[in-house]
Amino acid sequence: MSDYRRAAVPGGTYFFTLVSERRQPILTEPDIRLALREAIETVRLTQPFVIDAWVLLPDHLHAIWRLPPDDADFSKRWRLIKRHVTHTCGSRYNRSDLLSHRRQTKGQGTLWQQRFWEHLIRDERDYARHFDYLHGNPLKHGLVTRVQDWPWSSFHRWVKQGIYPVDWGGDASLDELGVGE
Repeated sequence: MSDYRRAAVPGGTYFFTLVSERRQPILTEPDIRLALREAIETVRLTQPFVIDAWVLLPDHLHAIWRLPPDDADFSKRWRLIKRHVTHTCGSRYNRSDLLSHRRQTKGQGTLWQQRFWEHLIRDERDYARHFDYLHGNPLKHGLVTRVQDWPWSSFHRWVKQGIYPVDWGGDASLDELGVGE
């Protein structure tokens, strides 16, 4: 087992990636989206945090969070969120063909990969890079030809606030044809 240490900076801003178990394309299902929303609202009541950016794709999600000044425990928040979604939707998505002996012994479901990836945002440039990466992800994965067409993203909130133009990211179909250059 690796000796991985997470960066724990009170009040830090973090970029996260969470993935469904074996990349099942289930995270955009209506019941999982609703359970995620409920989980976040519930967890924020006792473990506050601010979501600066968010994108939900079929098999993974990205988020940028800001934690309170005296708190660095993002792991607990994600554990509670994942647990809520699993308890709410797990019976529909638990697949015996994905349930290893180890997962079964630990009482884990097959909705989420056990771990997640986090990155401590270092400065404004790093923030901007991750902010753009997150919002461009549906286009990168070929899910849409325009970023604005992906419904499960904070992109739309930032367009309303004037941070992004509605046509940010271009048009993949035109770019592929060489027309968007």
